[in-house]
Amino acid sequence: MEEIAVRKQHDQFFEVPFDSNMNRTKNRPLVRGQISPLLAVSFATCCAVPGVILLTWGVNPLTGALGLFNIFLYTCCYTPLKRMSIANTWVGAVVGAIPPVMGWTAATGGLDAGGLLLGGILYSWQFPHFNALSWGLREDYSRGGYCMMSVTHPGLCRRVALRHCLALVGLCVAAPVLDVTTWAFPVVSLPINLYISYLGFRFYKDADRKSSRKLFFCSLWHLPLLLLLMLTCKQRPGEEGDKENAQS
Repeated sequence: MEEIAVRKQHDQFFEVPFDSNMNRTKNRPLVRGQISPLLAVSFATCCAVPGVILLTWGVNPLTGALGLFNIFLYTCCYTPLKRMSIANTWVGAVVGAIPPVMGWTAATGGLDAGGLLLGGILYSWQFPHFNALSWGLREDYSRGGYCMMSVTHPGLCRRVALRHCLALVGLCVAAPVLDVTTWAFPVVSLPINLYISYLGFRFYKDADRKSSRKLFFCSLWHLPLLLLLMLTCKQRPGEEGDKENAQS
């Protein structure tokens, strides 16, 4: 939560002139002058520094390092890129994928295939989620001067969303291969992955607000349900050993 607060305060501090031109952001506290820029930066700093220290000393150094890296990636890479290149979406997807990886390293003490797979799922999910959302905000992003795929490369925006819908199917199949879940997971997750892929295809073909809204709202329930299924089908300690003993 501290990391989210830091990122949002940083965003709003640097983007006040641009946020004022967008309907979605023109009522933010900094834009309206409800809080001062100094207060915003102070709040972000007071969250970031103790947050990284607590993660490092209270959890483990790897989790603290990932938190610090993610703050750097968001503030120094993603935020300025939003006005320079559509690459900001890919960088932003990495930013969104790191927090669940931090949860994995906090629980296990290390970074292994399971943590990377979880990060990969979050990474791919963000493209249908954000690309569909940004499609309905193209006018706003254009007025604000932001380089979003939906504004500058609309065809690519839809193709990338569809590709990553399909990638979710492959990532779910990889889960039992990497011994993160049982083989039940790719089976029970297939219907919702096929459904979001179908909506991704409709978004790609129709290129309208209706199809983008359907894909966006599907993404809101798709991720929590997918993670719940993943948790339900997780590979429990000792199961692989039991299988090997039975085979021998």
